[in-house]
Amino acid sequence: MNNGPLEPSPSHQAWPSIVREQAAPTPPRSDQKTAHALNDSSTAAENDPSRCPLCTEQRPTFYHRDTRRDYFQCPTCALIFVPPQFHLTSNAEKAFYDQHENDPMDPRYRAFLSRLTTPLLARLPLKAHGLDYGCGPGPALALILLEAGHTVRLYDPFYWNDDTVWNDTYDFITTTEVVEHWCRPAKEWSQLIQILRPGGWLGVMTKRVQDPQAFDRWHYILDPTHVSFYSIETFAWIAAAHGLSMEVAGPDIVLFQKS
Repeated sequence: MNNGPLEPSPSHQAWPSIVREQAAPTPPRSDQKTAHALNDSSTAAENDPSRCPLCTEQRPTFYHRDTRRDYFQCPTCALIFVPPQFHLTSNAEKAFYDQHENDPMDPRYRAFLSRLTTPLLARLPLKAHGLDYGCGPGPALALILLEAGHTVRLYDPFYWNDDTVWNDTYDFITTTEVVEHWCRPAKEWSQLIQILRPGGWLGVMTKRVQDPQAFDRWHYILDPTHVSFYSIETFAWIAAAHGLSMEVAGPDIVLFQKS
């Protein structure tokens, strides 16, 4: 195995030096029939905005409207989603993310991330190998996991766009405040689950939908980059569709384990 430093994003040079151990590339598993079916059908959903982008159901119903956009809910998987015509362009989305200031050494930010890292670390074997998906420009969560003795690879479509991560497999994958940004959730969920090793953990942090009344005044929908909103019912559908076990580990934390 080769050790090598994580190179900072060109626009963010202040990160501490952190090291990962890179596992030898392993072809991703291809025996997940449900995952492939959902991945294939997600293309149809992209081309048909009337379909649910998670399960591709063709009968989503109107859920909510605010001054900026509409929201629909799927009767099958319960995902609430924003139709594509209301999505930001990639450049506008990147500009919005560039306004975030998340210092990986900030104790308050680390405490926030501990809502996921604490239950996840309690379940991981020693020296596990993982992927921090959607890590942003400052991979604070990866640093916490590295300090606990694990190896971590990074991926973010805007800041750490390293496509070699898809040739590896992982004992754990983390997504903190990420899944709500997915325009194509069927593809994203399938892609991550395919590279998760049997027995591996997928840790998800995102705020959950409660009811229509709470949704109307929910701060989460004010973020223009948030386009997919999940409830416990949605997560249960994902677990069943992909053959995962599911644990609710906090108000905004769900852990999935691959069988």
